[in-house]
Amino acid sequence: MRPLPCRDRLEQALARIADPSGEGARACLTVYTQTARAAADAADARAARGTSLGPLDGTIVSIKDLFDVAGEVTLAGSTALDDRPPATEDAPIVARLKAAGAVIVGKTNMTEFAFSGVGINPHYGTPGNPYNRAHVPGGSSAGAPVSVADGQAIVAIGTDTGGSVRIPAALCGVVGFKPTAKCISRDGAIPLSTTLDSIGPLANSVACCAITDAVMAGDEPVAPEPAPVAGLRLAVPQTFMLDDLAPEVASAFADACTTLSRAGAQVTDLPLTELGEYPALSGRGLLVNCEAFAWHEELIARRGNEYDPRVLSRIEFGRPVSAADYIRLCAGRADWIRRVAARTADFDALLMPTVAITAPPITAFADDREYFRLNGLILRNTAVINFLDRCAITLPIQPPGTAPVGLMIVGEHGGDRRLLAIAGGIEATLTTRL
Repeated sequence: MRPLPCRDRLEQALARIADPSGEGARACLTVYTQTARAAADAADARAARGTSLGPLDGTIVSIKDLFDVAGEVTLAGSTALDDRPPATEDAPIVARLKAAGAVIVGKTNMTEFAFSGVGINPHYGTPGNPYNRAHVPGGSSAGAPVSVADGQAIVAIGTDTGGSVRIPAALCGVVGFKPTAKCISRDGAIPLSTTLDSIGPLANSVACCAITDAVMAGDEPVAPEPAPVAGLRLAVPQTFMLDDLAPEVASAFADACTTLSRAGAQVTDLPLTELGEYPALSGRGLLVNCEAFAWHEELIARRGNEYDPRVLSRIEFGRPVSAADYIRLCAGRADWIRRVAARTADFDALLMPTVAITAPPITAFADDREYFRLNGLILRNTAVINFLDRCAITLPIQPPGTAPVGLMIVGEHGGDRRLLAIAGGIEATLTTRL
């Protein structure tokens, strides 16, 4: 059976975005109907000539409302930036995607300024979770997994500072990859934390994420060969990361570990008590708070009354942080990274639940105290990995017909390609199980 022409696939995606009974209006804030059609027609013309720009040629891609597109004002899910000048050029990752033949279909909704793991946006609405539309999609890249799960795009591009690719991917049942920070240029993206920000893809497979990541990094656009699961040395940290798991998360995670063990992986419980130092060492997010405040200070003075109050309050935590506090925090982090790396050096990867709970109802976040409690629990596991400066990926592992649960596989700093190979092997093993 011949694959559908790119233009036909695009029209299907555009129809899903435009469907008034769907989530398109909340998931995609900007839709590039005409330019996407032109790009799709160009991809079809290349295919007719027997030429190709690579494996992403003709792939429909959405991008987070955080990246510059030439001629547009970048809003970052806010209204407070609408007086900025339009971008003069595409962000490097957008330019690379276009050069690879990707068809950019739209910009996806997000938590304002990317500062929450929940995905609620009071300005533009909150996209409903594909499993249950009354539940949150996860954030901050809230519209990204919805665009993939709902057939509005094949690949979505998000950012991940404390989990903002992996959390929504896990809560919506898709794959999400967070590369080692700084592997991909963050130019042309509004920052949250210049230390922790990274850019990653969400899709329905490891291979699709791997190819997209390679394109954005400027590398050869290939997916690494899946690594055999038999013989892999996989560690399950016992400290902090397994606390307060919802029963359905604990069960799905245990089943995944058992399946990998039966397939020949060496799955080892690892105390890794150093992870228990994370809350005090990180100042409960102080690195992000103070780096975000440095970027937002002038804008808050002018238009802070337009911010989501919950986002503004978190940014304001960075206001009183001194330079000495910041330097001590960075030094403590560097020492902690070294100590954890020494403990995990004998393993190929770490395994843990991506998020401790499944997606809560949107109504659960009406009260501020409950919002911040749940947000902290949702961010907990993923944020640790950002603070460790490692790469990580999440794969869906829930039983069919149940709320999405993610398995997070964590690699070494800079070990992105090796991690993607391991994830490919694990994906194949767990898919066979399901």
